[in-house]
Amino acid sequence: MDELVDKYRRLLTTVNTEFIRGLYNSVNWEARAISIQGARGTGKSTLMLQRIVHASLPVDQSLYVSLDDLYFREHSLIETATNFVRFGGKYLFIDEVHKYPDWQQAVKNIYDFNPDLNIVLSGSSMLALQDALPDLGRRVLNYQLHELSLREFLNLKYGLNLSPISWDDLIVQHASLSHDLVAHISYPLAKLKEYHQIGAYPFFMEGELDYPRRLNQLINLLIDYDLPDVIPVTLSTRTQLKKLLSVISKSVPFTPNIAKLARILDVSRSRLLELLHILERAQLLRSLHANTRGLSFLNKPDKLYLHNTNLIHLLGEGNPDTGNLRETWAISQLAGAGLQLRYPKAGDVLVNEHWTVEVGGAGKSGKQLSEVDHSLVIRDGIEHGYGNVIPLWLLGFLY
Repeated sequence: MDELVDKYRRLLTTVNTEFIRGLYNSVNWEARAISIQGARGTGKSTLMLQRIVHASLPVDQSLYVSLDDLYFREHSLIETATNFVRFGGKYLFIDEVHKYPDWQQAVKNIYDFNPDLNIVLSGSSMLALQDALPDLGRRVLNYQLHELSLREFLNLKYGLNLSPISWDDLIVQHASLSHDLVAHISYPLAKLKEYHQIGAYPFFMEGELDYPRRLNQLINLLIDYDLPDVIPVTLSTRTQLKKLLSVISKSVPFTPNIAKLARILDVSRSRLLELLHILERAQLLRSLHANTRGLSFLNKPDKLYLHNTNLIHLLGEGNPDTGNLRETWAISQLAGAGLQLRYPKAGDVLVNEHWTVEVGGAGKSGKQLSEVDHSLVIRDGIEHGYGNVIPLWLLGFLY
């Protein structure tokens, strides 16, 4: 136990709170149990440590542990939590929870037998609490940490303090909002181009030249290291996932030909749909469906995207399609803001069952939506919009 406390206190000395993810202000930190899920590299561990420092939690009443620590090969999580509470512990932060066997039952027991203990969990985006013990799902508030928005990227890299914009305000006030933001951001179109390549994950701060290598390592770690801790997978499955990701990266966004993809991978249709579902849970792919009712992994997606534009640059062999970048980025920012997205009869995406959105370049006219009520044109290559034409870069301020 002493070694865990020593590691924790050393970690606290390295925590920087100058930039904190926007999710921080949405979390009910007073709840007894909180789960922060998200893909590897999005900053979950940092957010937990920042909570301790930002809230000035007493060092002798708080503890951060990571369950991939070798300590937990010889000591149980329940034993650790019990000893922590016995010596006055009140705030327990448990990182990499998916690395611990039967973590659901352990957390449930800790929760039930320590009513004065606040628990914050962090784990892979593939966990899905609905797959955990039903009783645990009812006890834990679940939050999703997405990749950086353009707003967060600019705040982190350039030391800015830009605030998010709601979807409703964006629709009504986008002209004045873009005017005000351009006063603080020089060349927003260039900044968007920069984001496309390095802006999705906070580790770009560790060196932009090394970013592609780190991103490639992240993909391999997700598939080879994180995935087997969450669902049973064989070496063959992991090879198939990497091949599928490579095939899709060269053609998304597209309406997938399931039969053709299945032939390329030499798998059945149901197996291919399962592989697509796994990649989506890992936040490497994103799908749109025309009908979201009764959705399961056996439903064929109507459109597929890589999860963010950084993945396009990495996997697209250095020559990404411009239209692909635009649409993928728009979908990623809309989804990151928590908006409901569906594949529409016309346009590129239906937002919150109300707004039909078409994404295009500076010359996009929106004629395809001339007969559609409540339509928006999201246009690249412009700093300011008008009417129902909104500049693409402004979507990056939705969260």
